[in-house]
Amino acid sequence: MPAISRRSALLLGGAGLTGTVAGGAGLWWTLNSRPSPVTGEPLGQPSALSSSGGLLEASLQAAPGQFPLAGRQAGALGYNGSIPGPTLRLRAGDVLRLKLVNKLAEPSNLHLHGLHVSPQGNGDNVFVAVDPGSSFDYEYRLPAGHPPGLYWYHPHHHGRVSDQIFAGLFGAIIVEDPVPVPASAERVLLVSDTSLDGAGNVAEASQQDRMAGREGALLLVNGQANPRLGARPGQRERWRIVNCCVARYLRLRLDGQKLQLLGMDSGRFRSPSDVQEVLLAPGNRADLLVTAALGQSELRAMPYDRGTMPGMSRRRMGPGLPAEQDGPADPAGTTLATLDVAGDPAPPAPVISAGAAPPELRSAAVAARRQLVLATPMGPGSGQGMGAGMMGFTINGLVFDERRTDTTVAAGTVEEWVLVNRSPMDHPFHLHVWPMQLIAENGRALETAVLRDVVNVPANGQCTVRIAFRDFTGRSVYHCHILDHEDLGMMGVIEVR
Repeated sequence: MPAISRRSALLLGGAGLTGTVAGGAGLWWTLNSRPSPVTGEPLGQPSALSSSGGLLEASLQAAPGQFPLAGRQAGALGYNGSIPGPTLRLRAGDVLRLKLVNKLAEPSNLHLHGLHVSPQGNGDNVFVAVDPGSSFDYEYRLPAGHPPGLYWYHPHHHGRVSDQIFAGLFGAIIVEDPVPVPASAERVLLVSDTSLDGAGNVAEASQQDRMAGREGALLLVNGQANPRLGARPGQRERWRIVNCCVARYLRLRLDGQKLQLLGMDSGRFRSPSDVQEVLLAPGNRADLLVTAALGQSELRAMPYDRGTMPGMSRRRMGPGLPAEQDGPADPAGTTLATLDVAGDPAPPAPVISAGAAPPELRSAAVAARRQLVLATPMGPGSGQGMGAGMMGFTINGLVFDERRTDTTVAAGTVEEWVLVNRSPMDHPFHLHVWPMQLIAENGRALETAVLRDVVNVPANGQCTVRIAFRDFTGRSVYHCHILDHEDLGMMGVIEVR
């Protein structure tokens, strides 16, 4: 029997090991063969839980088990018995009550990524630890004016975030539009990557994988490998895409089809814009309109160079992988899904009404200006390490310590932050609770209002953002959304009071 690491056994609570003992039908890896992913199955959709009468009350159980990944059974983690977890559908002003039940062999918790909700108490509080075998009752109230759009949820217990997401703990959140967007179909696409070890369990990352930011050997949509979708010519579909990968950037193309970007991250644009491709850093989301044209097209993740640290290569994780996977990426990219368009043409799609104008902070009074410096252990200004054999990723020279408050902000004010990256690799910067308006990239001012909750700070570059600290007070965090880097210390504590 292939060996299973102590870390994998702890993460999976023995569920993957049990599957290995039970028989070889579900195994990914054997000593003599390496089966391919099952492709071409119809795209499945996560189950959905919707609010009613201003309330959504539900339970999320995080547990190990055997889950279908790329068409084969694998030892992984899931919410409510599935990967991804259920999609939560809400409206502005709703109350969301979630009971997190932890059936894992280690602590966990829950973060509602991108939602503008309170970080205090049993709200979006990342300092809560839900121990194995226990539960925690979360409650969130969305403001009446909360932006519609696509968000997501995942664990955020420091030191275990990347492992738990890589193993399958994530799901989508949709805040509905006040006026529906006319589309023939809506599809939720959660893109994730993972790797499996010789026993068919989610693989443990090496220290080098964590330092570089791990990229899995399997690139999946809703847990499937290259699923198929069908449409008629002229149909307009709405694709809501989440980058749930721990470290992988998604440069998405769907050649042969008309693409319009309806929104990114924290809400809709005023009107959709024509695009050829969309770049999603880890944690970013895209709201895309796809107007189908006759023929077959592939949704592809094209190569993107996010940089690396000196002396380190970046490869896809997994045992027995071909040597060429350590080399340059395939210039044709990786197929995520295949769209087949055939049949009689559909009637013309209705005109989309204009959305609300995004908030504009460039003319706002700025109460404070700050500089946050992101650095890697091998770069200048890397600051302190993490002790025995561990190297820390830092913000302003410090690794994360939840007992320390790094940034104190006056409630109700607007601040301008310059995010400086003094490392040879990109770092996607995420601020909880309060969305950021991107003002400038590498000194180039933006001409339109762009809201993000994840801003990619390029290698050896910088970005300027403005933030309105409205509605809520309390302690929260900001961090690199290459989640291995977050777990290795690239996170700070903010308190708004």
